[in-house]
Amino acid sequence: MKKRNKKAIIPTANVNEIAYACDEVLSADDFTWVGADVDKSNTIVRESVSYFKDAMHRLFQDKVAVFLVVMLGIILFCAVVMPMISPYTFNELHSDHTNQGFFFTAPDGHMHIFGTDSLGGDTWTRLWHGGRISLTIAFVAVGINCIIGIIYGGISGYFGGMVDNIMMRIVEIIGGIPYLLVIILLMTIMTKGIGTIIIAYAMVGWVGMARLVRGQVIQLKEQEFIISAQTMGAGSFRILLKHLVPNTLSVIIVNLTLAIPSAIFTEAYLSFIGLGVPIPQASWGTLANDGITVFRYYPEQLMLPALLISLTMLGFNLLGDKLRDAFDPKLRR
Repeated sequence: MKKRNKKAIIPTANVNEIAYACDEVLSADDFTWVGADVDKSNTIVRESVSYFKDAMHRLFQDKVAVFLVVMLGIILFCAVVMPMISPYTFNELHSDHTNQGFFFTAPDGHMHIFGTDSLGGDTWTRLWHGGRISLTIAFVAVGINCIIGIIYGGISGYFGGMVDNIMMRIVEIIGGIPYLLVIILLMTIMTKGIGTIIIAYAMVGWVGMARLVRGQVIQLKEQEFIISAQTMGAGSFRILLKHLVPNTLSVIIVNLTLAIPSAIFTEAYLSFIGLGVPIPQASWGTLANDGITVFRYYPEQLMLPALLISLTMLGFNLLGDKLRDAFDPKLRR
């Protein structure tokens, strides 16, 4: 049988194990060793992305997450812009046309898109003005809670020992009392107003964030990069601010997203029971409180603020779940 002269280029030297479907085995002389392809090995196959950028990319690949971001963006935009471009103000009352339905046109020619309430106020303007107040209280209160919780939990988790024991006992005492009861007691003592609600909620709402940050710091402080920073002479507060806190941002962002609905509900509940913002200002809770008195005859006056409260709380809760999935390193591809 005629011998086949086949030549090939392969990157391995153990050629005696390779055989074709023929009678004779190829020898090492039939192959040429070319070595590794240096240019190909240095080629960047995938662009290097940061952890945060990769998480945002995966978040916006989820259609549900995109829908939630758009929905919440529309609500925030309307709460900021609509009271400014409306022909009516939130405290402008018209006693000659009260409790009017949708798309009511007033004698002055202006249309009330959502009608008027029992005092003759424009429901559209008061609804979005109330949303501005409710969202402002929620964002500011949660922001203060975040700052206090990060500082308190970071110090407690990093220093540990007696410092951690004392600080956590204080947290347990505060957390052992129902926070809503504490807020109601503070609201009955202090003067009603937006600032009072923010202060009352911020005094007890930071406990959950402090516990979360403490747990993350305890887990991270034994890592190699923290030991290296300590070896190079970095101070405690520099390690906290430059190394530990940035590595807990993903957990903090998710917790913030889930804390906003709780703050919105707390404000709505306080306003609903009469401990919210004073008249003539209105929040979603006070509008719901006003609407429940005329619910049998004009149900839209209760349903509209209740719908916005529900959509906002549901949107932030679901977005928090999507952010938790996006920031999970185990789901990175």
